[in-house]
This record gives sequence, structure tokens and C-alpha cells, in this order.
Amino acid sequence: MKVLIVFNHPYEGSYCNAILQSVTSGLKIAEHEVDLIHLDRDGFNPVMTANDLNAFRKKMPVDPFVIDYKARLINADHIIFIFPIWWELMPAMMKGFIDKVIFPGIAYDYKDATNTLMKPLLTKLKSITMITTMNTPGWLYALIFGNAIKKAMLLGTFWKMGYNNRKWMSFNRVKMVTPEKREKWLNKLESRFASLN
Repeated sequence: MKVLIVFNHPYEGSYCNAILQSVTSGLKIAEHEVDLIHLDRDGFNPVMTANDLNAFRKKMPVDPFVIDYKARLINADHIIFIFPIWWELMPAMMKGFIDKVIFPGIAYDYKDATNTLMKPLLTKLKSITMITTMNTPGWLYALIFGNAIKKAMLLGTFWKMGYNNRKWMSFNRVKMVTPEKREKWLNKLESRFASLN
């Protein structure tokens, strides 16, 4: 299986980077082909410029990164997003990836001229997993903030386009839990993705 990881965290010592290593290790144990889009290392520009917006309307991307990412999305059987939750949502580069790359003519199109109902275009894509970290307790994030990232990404983006197999894994209070618990989470992640099929 071809697994595309879309990763966003600028600090190499972050827990998100540790998650990336565990997920990648598990996928390689299972002999999946791993393709990593590391938005920070790529220097991806998340800003939707006037040229990008015009390209969006024409369904013809002009940003060289978007063109490259398009080819990699088309070939993916599974997409894994890994990023921290900052101020209840994703960092700017991940938001820019959604804005500029999850693009009409790439990830979806409209079913008719009304431009309301969408249909998915990534025909190989079997499933989507979102893995996040945050310091907020999970119950508080759900109760007060309504699981905003789930609504924005898995529902407001991928469900709306018609992608059905969507999962969210959230690691909460990362700075507050013990190193042993963080290590246990990483081991479970590796095992989980070693059994991905």
C-alpha cells in the first residue's frame, strides 16, 4: 500500500516528530511504501495568493509545490496527517495545505453546475487518519471547543467531499503526562500502523 504522510511541525524535538518516527517505523514493518510531505522542510507557502485563487477557480494549480503534491495525492491509498493543535486548530502550513492542495480537480469536483454537492476524485484513496497532539484535556476540547479540528478537517473537508473512512487519533496533555506514558503511546502507534491493511 502507498501511504502518504502530510506532516507539519517546525521543531525536530517535538512529540509530533516522535509520532512521525513511530508511524513510519510501523508502516515499514508492514512493508508499506511511505511518502512523506514535510511541509516545514519543504518551505511550503501556506498563503493563498491571487494567482493561487485564480488557479483554484480554473482547477489548474500554479504553485510548484501544489503540482508536486497533487501527483503524490493521486497515488496514495491512505493519507495520514500529523500536526499539533495550536489555539484549537492546525498550524498555518497545514491549513494552507488544505486551502491550496485539497483543490477542485485534484481532490474533488462538483456533481453539477450548482457547485453545492461534491464528489471525491482521489479514486485510490481508501482511508484518512489524522493524528494530533495538544496540551488541552480531551474532555475540555470536546466540551468547550466542540472538537473543532475534527469538524474542520474530517467533517468540513473530507466528509463533505465524500471520503468515508476517516479516523482521528488525539494525544492530549502531552506536556503533562509522564515520559513513560508518552513512550507507551509511541509503541502503540508503531504496533497499530504495523498492522495497517
